[in-house]
Order: sequence, then structure tokens, then C-alpha cells
Amino acid sequence: MSLKAGDKAPEFSLKDQQGKIQKSKDLKNKTLVLFFYPKDETPGCTAEVCSFRDRYDSFNRYNAVVWGVSGDSQTSHFRFSETNNLPFPILSDSNNKLRKAFGIQKTLGIIPGRVTYIINSNGIIEHVFNNLLNGPAHVDEALRILPKINKI
Repeated sequence: MSLKAGDKAPEFSLKDQQGKIQKSKDLKNKTLVLFFYPKDETPGCTAEVCSFRDRYDSFNRYNAVVWGVSGDSQTSHFRFSETNNLPFPILSDSNNKLRKAFGIQKTLGIIPGRVTYIINSNGIIEHVFNNLLNGPAHVDEALRILPKINKI
């Protein structure tokens, strides 16, 4: 079952593209924008991560941290991050454990879902956005919601 707004997000720790372990419990007083995407180096996923990159300062203004997640390896994430100059961590969920913990379904049974969660500083999911085909829409949706939960 997919997690929804109002649910407690699972705590997790995964390695990012630099090999650093990122732990959700370390995000004290921050909102987490956690976006799951299907695969590094694909056109839709590149458009999505670059949209997050291009508007990254907007997330900082709302005291929000951006983390991306896919099932690709740390090495793949490193290349993808370097190629696209990403200022945020992308986490390797190579066994899809985190994806399963959030209940993210595959599209057509084969394509990993593209879902963004906005998680408040208490670990509660505030908003969920699911759109496989329009990666940049995830950025627009997150920036539409953040002012409502993080007053600046």
C-alpha cells in the first residue's frame, strides 16, 4: 500500500553519489522533498533532476532539503550528478527497499514510479505527487506546496 499525506514516513539511511550515508533522522527542523525517479541518464529523469537543480535556491528559502532516489548504483549516480552539476544528494536504493517501504508501484509492472513526497520536520508526509511522464512538474508541485507548510 502506498504511503499518503498524513502517514509517518519510514526512517531510512542510504548512500549518496559521493558514498556518504544520508539519514532521514538527521534532518532536524527541515522539510524533506524526497523524489523517486526511474533511471539515471534518461531524458525524463534528466529533465526532472535539472529542474530541481535550476530551482534549488527556491527550496532553500523554504528550509527544505532535496534528495533524489533511484535504484541505480552509486557509481551511476556519481556520473549523473557530475554531468548535470547537481547540488543535492541522489541516493542509491539498489535493492528498492526504500521504494517498497513507501509503497511505490511500478508502471506497467516494469517502470519504477516517479513520485515526490514532501515530509515535514516531524517525519509526517504532507503531500504526495505522482506523475510518471512529467518530471519537471514535480518541482512545480513541490514549490506550490512548500509555502503552505513552511512559512517564510
